[in-house]
Amino acid sequence: MQLIQIFLPLYDNNKREFDRSLYDDLRSRLKDQFGGVTFYRNAPAEGLWKDERGKTNFDELVIAEVMIANVNEEWWQQFRQRLEEIFDQEEILIRSIAFEQL
Repeated sequence: MQLIQIFLPLYDNNKREFDRSLYDDLRSRLKDQFGGVTFYRNAPAEGLWKDERGKTNFDELVIAEVMIANVNEEWWQQFRQRLEEIFDQEEILIRSIAFEQL
């Protein structure tokens, strides 16, 4: 099994909060497509990273998770590109973690 985690920003590059409907639509789509979704939005995670100039950047994030048997990398790459357009981001992190259900 694979756990897919999607890290989404709460704010755009001008520090304006994204409309809640974007997350609601994504949550519904993932639930419908994969049969379930876990959405962590009540306690935002904090992301810090250094850019190519050495400047530290900060984001508040929500995380969506789905569990799947097999990863279709092409589909997920296209999905990531769509999310980057919707959220106007240079990059949205989507990662896959192998796990064993107990």
